Amino acid sequence: MMILRLALVAIISSSVAAQSASATSLITYIFGDSLTEVGNNNYLQYSLARSDFPWYGIDFSGGQATGRFTNGRTIGDIISTKLGIPSPPPYLSLSRSDDAFLNGINYASGGAGILNETGLYFIQRLTFDDQINCFKKTKDVIRAKIGDRAANKHVNDAMYFIGLGSNDYVNNFLQPFMADGQQYTHDEFVELLTSTLDNQLTTIYKLGARKVIFHGLGPLGCIPSQRVKSKTGMCLKRVNEWVMEFNTGTKKLLEDLNKRLPGAKFAFADTYPAVLDLIDNPTRYGFKVANTSCCNVDTSVGGLCLPNSKMCKNRKDFVFWDAFHPSDSANQILADQLFSSLLSSSSHSPAPAPKNNH
Repeated sequence: MMILRLALVAIISSSVAAQSASATSLITYIFGDSLTEVGNNNYLQYSLARSDFPWYGIDFSGGQATGRFTNGRTIGDIISTKLGIPSPPPYLSLSRSDDAFLNGINYASGGAGILNETGLYFIQRLTFDDQINCFKKTKDVIRAKIGDRAANKHVNDAMYFIGLGSNDYVNNFLQPFMADGQQYTHDEFVELLTSTLDNQLTTIYKLGARKVIFHGLGPLGCIPSQRVKSKTGMCLKRVNEWVMEFNTGTKKLLEDLNKRLPGAKFAFADTYPAVLDLIDNPTRYGFKVANTSCCNVDTSVGGLCLPNSKMCKNRKDFVFWDAFHPSDSANQILADQLFSSLLSSSSHSPAPAPKNNH
């Protein structure tokens, strides 16, 4: 863990130093699911994984839905602000002539998973393989704009934030009507996820990515859509144990990739303890409710905050916005903690003090 933490520090420090030493700002590429999406699925006509309707975005600048699956900002938006750069735009919003290709892009798509079959019933979404293909096309556009050599340097110097795997559980393995849950034991499923991820991260490396931060999974057994499956409304312990197994396997994979791939600086950001503490001790962070969603949409089959949903009175009291996604206020706390851990040079440094500005 200490080595990975130091790798994180090296990645952030070298990127920030490069940023200061030149006129160019830090470039970030974001791959992920609905936790980091900023509107790609709005451009997929038949996608059922979308959030481009009220109440989403009610606390975002302008108060309108943007395709983010929360009432305000994602963790990626907040981290971008902390890095002093704009939040990268959704890939599908750009035309090939757009200069935004040179300033970082967000490929994240609600419903996406590591496996291509994950979230199949959403009809359209950009799977991780799709997102990697979009990045390949991005590199082609950059090459056409600035030439081979400069394009290679551009992608080598950029930072890559990747956060996938939640849907492989919530919208695949844990769904009784999906084949993978019937076909594999959990050990086999983790093996399938990590071997698939191995190939995908190797592909991103071959396309030029060097500084990669992979976000581990949070305690999925505690999100409202899973709690409703418990007779007592408690966290599903077995789901959380499975998630920790996935995190352990992914950490090991990243260590192996760093040994195998010259110049690779792949690091694992373990957000599990911070999210669990926020859920277990909401009042410590200025929240009142962590077991249900503000939108009151906790069901085992649905869970999005639709226009006819009845919202809570005070959105800042709730850790969860809908049955799957944290609220803007919770994302702020989690982004603060993630950023502090990225910049902390010691694995034993104390956690940042909770903010009580809620």
